[in-house]
Amino acid sequence: MDSYTKEELEEALRAITSTISKCEKVLPKLKPGTSQHTLLTRRIKALRISSALITKAIDE
Repeated sequence: MDSYTKEELEEALRAITSTISKCEKVLPKLKPGTSQHTLLTRRIKALRISSALITKAIDE
């Protein structure tokens, strides 16, 4: 992630955090076991992983 500035990473982290929040608000409205619920659950997990990686890159 050396090709990104700290400011770019921080902006990306804000966007990801916002998207996670929005997804978490929608998740309870979806019926467990449906494809939409599974997709959103996986999407939230992927966003949390990307958030952790960006946070690690910012701290280095």
